[in-house]
Amino acid sequence: MSLCTHCIAGVRHEGTPGGQFTKVGGIDTYVATPSGDYPKDKVVLFLSDVFGLKLENNLLLADDYARNGFKVYAPDYFEGDALPADALNSGTFDLGSWLAKHGADRVVGIIRSVQTALKAEGVTKFAAIGFCFGARPAFDLAFTSEIDVVAVSHPSLLKTPEDLEKYKAESKAPLLINSCTVDSQFPIEAQAKADEILGDGKFAPGYVRTYWEGCTHGFAVRGDLSDPKVKAGKEGAFKATVEFLIKHL
Repeated sequence: MSLCTHCIAGVRHEGTPGGQFTKVGGIDTYVATPSGDYPKDKVVLFLSDVFGLKLENNLLLADDYARNGFKVYAPDYFEGDALPADALNSGTFDLGSWLAKHGADRVVGIIRSVQTALKAEGVTKFAAIGFCFGARPAFDLAFTSEIDVVAVSHPSLLKTPEDLEKYKAESKAPLLINSCTVDSQFPIEAQAKADEILGDGKFAPGYVRTYWEGCTHGFAVRGDLSDPKVKAGKEGAFKATVEFLIKHL
């Protein structure tokens, strides 16, 4: 499996992150905390794209989820080796060599370290929201019932139909997929296959797929907000995810 050029394309968003960097289970983690009261036994794991905590878009998005009442933890599962922000749109970064250093087992192991530490603090339910690269570990943890709710946007590195069939057979976590028009990682054909396998009540815990016309892979994190369709897609995917978390977490 490999990533695509759209995985490192997009626009930087403006703003000042309001969360804090700390270590959770020995892992560098960005933590966004709601300003009001929130359930202390539930958290959202923000599983980022390849830019990780180096791209403020990810931090700002984590903050947005916290504003909706969820405590959010974004672990640095790239161990300081996320793509630099200046790789955005560069077209020269060697994605293949980089990806080989961040295999699924290692990434999942890092997330588990964070979960173990949070469980020791009384957390009992975990949602995973995965963007691009982050969809892979979200699925892997759902396969082993270590995640209670999964919401992914423009997922990468999934095998179709294998991972969708495995999700139906082994996962108990309700699943939301935010999809779009131009996405070589999760194209129209894969979207239709997901509906075929999981839709129409076939996946009892719950399955929803949204589709955002005129959007390209990466829209939910790095979309060009000057484009009305992309802005609608980013905001719509965010709203759908918040509503899904409220219902299922």
